[in-house]
Amino acid sequence: MPEHELATPSEVADYLHTTAAALAQDRYLGRGLPYTKHGRKVLYRWADVDAYLAANTVNPGAA
Repeated sequence: MPEHELATPSEVADYLHTTAAALAQDRYLGRGLPYTKHGRKVLYRWADVDAYLAANTVNPGAA
């Protein structure tokens, strides 16, 4: 994860091994990662990306 606080959809997509289009679809459907907009530019906070991953971790076999 880079040292700057904000990330573009392309950077987040690379980090999550997905596509920027998949992130855009999630935004359109109102699900997925929290994001902010600066004008027309979409930005994600790295802290939100990590929190989202932690909240959506699946532990198979855990009771």
